Amino acid sequence: MSKRKVRTRSLITLYLLLAPTLISLFFFNYIPMYGVIVAFKDYSVYKGVFGSDWAGLKYFAYFLNDAKFWSVMKNTLILNFYDLLFGFTAPILFALLANEIFARGFKRIVQTISYLPHFLSWIVVAGLVHQMLSPADGLLNMFLKSAFGIDPIYFMAEKEMFRAIAVIAQIWKSVGWSAILYFAIIAGIDSSLYEAAMIDGASRFRQAIHVTLPAMVPMITLLFLLQLANIFGIGFERVFLLQNPLVYDVSEVISTYIYRVGLEQSQYSLTTAIGLTQSVMAFVLLVVSNRVSKKLSGTGLY
Repeated sequence: MSKRKVRTRSLITLYLLLAPTLISLFFFNYIPMYGVIVAFKDYSVYKGVFGSDWAGLKYFAYFLNDAKFWSVMKNTLILNFYDLLFGFTAPILFALLANEIFARGFKRIVQTISYLPHFLSWIVVAGLVHQMLSPADGLLNMFLKSAFGIDPIYFMAEKEMFRAIAVIAQIWKSVGWSAILYFAIIAGIDSSLYEAAMIDGASRFRQAIHVTLPAMVPMITLLFLLQLANIFGIGFERVFLLQNPLVYDVSEVISTYIYRVGLEQSQYSLTTAIGLTQSVMAFVLLVVSNRVSKKLSGTGLY
């Protein structure tokens, strides 16, 4: 029996394990892509996708000349920038700091507690945020009043505070779970590197900077590229559940805009055109950033 046949037979089990994923990916991700045709048609629910009249680039031109859309795009980019600046770096810092805890039992407790918010739905998290920041009986307002005599503040209605609240809520919910990959990298670092650094007189801070952090760089690069590719989009649930009409000017992002225009106003062609443009821009950004990363650091997604 040839080596090729032997190798093929040995990989059959792996192919069978991979098959359900490929099938589900094909049916739920690729087949529905025909729906992008809606972006180029005056879509009517009664006529269907293929029966609706052709509109060409009408809806693309419409939203590109719409001041409301650019305001929404601005809000999306700003909130994503804050997520990238603070939300992306928080798990890295958390992993580095947790690694400095010498008591193994206490370290496990800290890690376990940090994971728990990830398993809460955004409905629960948003409810906790609203309750904590409530001007009537919120914990923060009660503390400010008792400690400093400050009158109750309606935090959720302050435009200047919405983005900070959204980013902090995201960090609290995901920092522990996002740090798991970094914990795995740190656990795999050869202990002899730390011993050599200690012999050279390196402090714990120097060890973290020159031993731990460099080992994390490849994973940091990969996760950064994935998050950068999503900079034109943002999770719907977080923003939708935290926003209110008083802060729409700074909180309306592409995902919530598509919901209000597409579902509430039934402008399916317009929102499909926006979604398609958003996906194309994200794809181009991913390809460009991946090439730049490979040239600068030699690390990329592919």
